[in-house]
Amino acid sequence: MNNTFCKHLRTKKMFIGMTAEEAFADKDGEHKLEGCCWCNLTQTVVGVDDRPVHKDSCNASRPCFEE
Repeated sequence: MNNTFCKHLRTKKMFIGMTAEEAFADKDGEHKLEGCCWCNLTQTVVGVDDRPVHKDSCNASRPCFEE
């Protein structure tokens, strides 16, 4: 499980006073996301590298990733 989230990854849950860890966790603490994510750099569901944005794929293997 990836516990490091790109600082550019966003979800609506982050706007209600949650940490990234809390926003990307379900009620049992598992990291799954049932809502929409977007990249804060592009403001879309596609990252700077033209790949889809998701909590599992926005990791250090992407050139736009920042911890």
